[in-house]
Amino acid sequence: MLASVTRVGIVVRPSSPQLEPMYTTVKANFEAFGVEVYLDQSSAMMLGLERSEVCREFTWLCTHCDMLVTLGGDGTLISAVRRSMEFDIPILGMHAGKLGFLADIDPMHSREFIEKIVHNEFRIDKRLTLEAQIIGAKGEQTLYAFNDVVITRPSISKMIHLDASVEGKLFNTYFGDGIILSTPTGSTAYNLSAGGPVLYPLTPAFILTPICPHSLTQRSVVLPGHMQIEFKTHDEQAVMAIDGQDMYEFNSEDVIKIKVSSKHAKLVHRVEHNYFDVLREKLKWGR
Repeated sequence: MLASVTRVGIVVRPSSPQLEPMYTTVKANFEAFGVEVYLDQSSAMMLGLERSEVCREFTWLCTHCDMLVTLGGDGTLISAVRRSMEFDIPILGMHAGKLGFLADIDPMHSREFIEKIVHNEFRIDKRLTLEAQIIGAKGEQTLYAFNDVVITRPSISKMIHLDASVEGKLFNTYFGDGIILSTPTGSTAYNLSAGGPVLYPLTPAFILTPICPHSLTQRSVVLPGHMQIEFKTHDEQAVMAIDGQDMYEFNSEDVIKIKVSSKHAKLVHRVEHNYFDVLREKLKWGR
C-alpha cells in the first residue's frame, strides 16, 4: 500500500483525440481531492495540450508521481506496464476500450473510486511478468512481457520448427504455427483463444500453449514459476512478439530463453474487486 497519493500521471490511448472529454473529467475528479495531475507528453500532443503546464515526459511521470493512470483499453494499460517496468510504479487502468478486462474503472464515473484512493481504500495486485532473452552472435537482448511472448513463423504460408528445453533438457519439439508463453494475467488473452487454460492472475506459474500444432498430441503445459524454458528454431527466420505490440526477428543461430521475471506489474484495483466476477461479466460465463 502507498503511504499517500498526492500526484498522478495520466497516459491516454494513442490516436484517440475523442478521449479529451474523458481526460478532462478524470483530471477534475482527482483535483477535487487535492491530487496533482500530470499528462504524458505524447498524450498531450495527441490531445492538442502540449503547451499545458501539466505536460511531462513519460519517464518524469514514473519518477515523480505516486501512480500512473491509463485512459484507454487493455492495450494502453499493457503498454504502460512494460514501459514503466523498471520504476516499480502502481498503475490504475480506466476503461475506454471495447473489453476492459484489465482496465476496469469507468473514467466517467471515477470520482467515487478516486476518493477511496485518496483515503487509501484500494489494493495493489502484484502480477507476474515474463523475461525473454534473445541470445546470438549479435549479443543479448532482454525484453519483458505482461501478457505473453509469442514465437511464430515469419509468414502465414510457412510453419515453424521449434525445439524446447526445460532446465537444460529437451522437453518437446513443436511444428506448427508457433507457441504462446503466457502469464496468468495473459491466460485470458491469446492463450485462451488458442485453447489454453485460464490461470488465477496471482498464480506463480506460466503457460506454454502450441498454436495450431501439426500433431494432435500437442497440448498446453503449465510450468512452475522457478523454471526456465529455452527455444531454438530450425528455420532461417522466425519472429517473437511481446504482448502483441513489439516484434523481434531471430534465426537458427539464436537461443530464446524465457522465465518469470523478478519484476512485477502493480495493478490498482478496488478492495472488493473479484476476478471471478470479471470472468463472468467479460467472458459471459454461466450464461
